[in-house]
Amino acid sequence: MLKKLIYVIPKEKHSEKDIKDILLAHSEVKFVSLVGIDLSGNDTDERIPMKIFLDDISGFSNGVIQTDGSSVVLPGIATLNNAKLDMLADADCNWYIDYNYENIDPETQLPIGTLKVPCTLLHDKIPVDSRSILKRSVETFKTTLLDLLKENPSALSSFDFEYKDIDNLMLTSATELEFWVKTPNDKADIEELSTSQVLKEQYWSKTKGNVRTALEQTLLLMQEYGFEPEMGHKEVGGVKAQIGEAGSLTHIMEQLEIDWKYSDALQCADNELFIRNLVKETFRINGLDVNFLAKPVHDVAGSGEHTHIGIAVKLKSGKRVNLFNSDNNHFLSTLGYASVMGVLKNYEVINPFVSSTNDSLRRLKVGFEAPICIVTSLGHSVDVPSRNRSILLALIRDLDNPLATRFELRAPCPHTNTYLALSTLYMGMLDGIVYAIKNNKSEDDLLKELSKAPGDDADYLEKDRAYRSEEDVFEYYTEAQRADYFGKAPKTVYENVSSLDEFPTKLEILKTGGVFTTSIINSFRMAITSRWVTEINNRLLNNYAEEIRKCKMIHTAEKALDLDLANWQKVNDLRHALMKDTYSKTSLFTKINEASNIENYKELSTLQIQLDAQIEELRFCYSNYKKNLLDI
Repeated sequence: MLKKLIYVIPKEKHSEKDIKDILLAHSEVKFVSLVGIDLSGNDTDERIPMKIFLDDISGFSNGVIQTDGSSVVLPGIATLNNAKLDMLADADCNWYIDYNYENIDPETQLPIGTLKVPCTLLHDKIPVDSRSILKRSVETFKTTLLDLLKENPSALSSFDFEYKDIDNLMLTSATELEFWVKTPNDKADIEELSTSQVLKEQYWSKTKGNVRTALEQTLLLMQEYGFEPEMGHKEVGGVKAQIGEAGSLTHIMEQLEIDWKYSDALQCADNELFIRNLVKETFRINGLDVNFLAKPVHDVAGSGEHTHIGIAVKLKSGKRVNLFNSDNNHFLSTLGYASVMGVLKNYEVINPFVSSTNDSLRRLKVGFEAPICIVTSLGHSVDVPSRNRSILLALIRDLDNPLATRFELRAPCPHTNTYLALSTLYMGMLDGIVYAIKNNKSEDDLLKELSKAPGDDADYLEKDRAYRSEEDVFEYYTEAQRADYFGKAPKTVYENVSSLDEFPTKLEILKTGGVFTTSIINSFRMAITSRWVTEINNRLLNNYAEEIRKCKMIHTAEKALDLDLANWQKVNDLRHALMKDTYSKTSLFTKINEASNIENYKELSTLQIQLDAQIEELRFCYSNYKKNLLDI
């Protein structure tokens, strides 16, 4: 029966007649949902009866459906006194059907489906949603680059075609989705998780039970939707599950990854959004919780979402050419070198759109294969592609497949707004490309500048910085050297978003072609700042308070030795310093609340860094205290 389901209406089938014919032939699709993406990456979801849609398809393309600012994150734009947003269906992308396998249509005996239609959010007739920003970024990139190539024919001298041969410029992207899966209400020991990670006991090991079933079902469904899954496997995090009394697995705590084929930039972001929901629902039906947090468990590997970017042209002959690829004497073409230089130079204003939550920055720590420096790696030689996993922007090359050459940004996580991240990346790349082409730079010129040492003169990159390293940046450099060479990594959301003020010239790069506007940037800043403060006060402090209260005295007076008493005193002193007020002393928790109330965000940022450090110290001290006790 399920073979009768339709999973996608491709953009080539979006004429009014085609849509009606398809949907009338599939009466199990009962609803339509317009999907708009706000500045936090949240997607709208509603259930509009299919009859309303079929009676006025053209109206959906002209904004017949509306919502208001209380439904989406657009602070400073959709305000209480001007909150109306028009929702315009986007016909230039694939539309997917989301099925509810727990609600069966009695007439067809098929699961009831909802047609998911990506849309534009308009405020006062101006597009303000994340999808629109990415659309503008792609259009600006394509138009500017094609104009540059037309005006500067020498920019294509290393390729075997000319400007007149170009049929289409293609921006390709792909993401990799990592996530944790667990049985509800079961908890795994953090020390056991950390040990398993160090020993790499779970990486690429076999999935079992309902985890295997859910993973296989997800991959099969992705095939039905045309996502072309390439792989699903276990990641480094996790512990071995236990077998319950009924023979089923319990205490599941595993990290998985799913990869699928690239597509154009906008479709890439749409696909990722749909696949995340598909993963969550498929695993839930199998009795499993999915967690897309970047760092759900401290001291254990977080979940990334490496984002891949490429540029290609389709020639009038039908041939496809990768514009990053070069001959065997170079790592990259001029456009490839220029693109990576543009991202690295402007990353301070790109980073807020990539890592915009407490959780995302918590993942970017030394020792967890997550980037902490603005640096790239090309490879020790042209003949040996780089496999450096300690850097921010990786060059991916396959010597046998020129079309595979691309960049991988390793900082994004599952909660990164891919629409905005891609938008900023393309604008950074374009800045580097404009520099390279207008100044007639060769591959050798750009490689030399990209490989510069701190203090070397440079025409485009900053003199006091380095941008390339083939070493393990976690081990080869000290913390001070990393900061001097590659820039200081932000520790809090406030530090990250402050870059938008500290680097005004770089910020203008994002505004090229009206891709980002001042109002959009200010709205985004307000949104992530509000979320940061709310998370600290309503989630982080509550979670830490629960953890602090669990650090209880467990020794008895008659069995405790002097070291036990000293260990406990350290723990108790930290507990009081963190959350216990007295008439003469204010706890760190209270200081954080006070800084939040008066909106002293600089002080709040400093206090958050202090809070995280003291929590880490508490965990260490309590672990030592417990380990020295014989009787618990």
